[in-house]
Amino acid sequence: MSRITIQVASSDKNTPSSTQIRKWAKHVLVNQNAEDRELSIRVVDEAESHSLNHSYRHKDKPTNVLSFPMDAPPGVALPILGDIVLCAQVINAEAKAQGKTQQAHWAHMVTHGILHLLGFDHIEEQDAMLMEQREIELLQELGFANPYGEK
Repeated sequence: MSRITIQVASSDKNTPSSTQIRKWAKHVLVNQNAEDRELSIRVVDEAESHSLNHSYRHKDKPTNVLSFPMDAPPGVALPILGDIVLCAQVINAEAKAQGKTQQAHWAHMVTHGILHLLGFDHIEEQDAMLMEQREIELLQELGFANPYGEK
């Protein structure tokens, strides 16, 4: 059974409940055959997102989601996937700008972050297509529309 730790360190009141975030995360883990894995999800404000994005990605701005996969020493098998950090203000502003509901965009960012922890990426076009397709499928199973629009 998965263990999902949720930390809310944001003053933004327009965030989904920990129960809702956990539901989306469990859906991804179960459907990716990773239900025995552990992860932490931290909801932060722009200042913390900005600091982390600058420190780890050398980008001088806050971002919607950061993924930090667990990097266990060689020969050490741990059930821990890693951590994802979600920035409340960025996600809410993106949802509004993109004409999406906040719930749909939050579910997408949770899904996106966990898929990164599971090894998905979008640097190369072919990898991006695979990741996007998986996101679309997982979100549709949760009742949300294609986050990328009709393709």
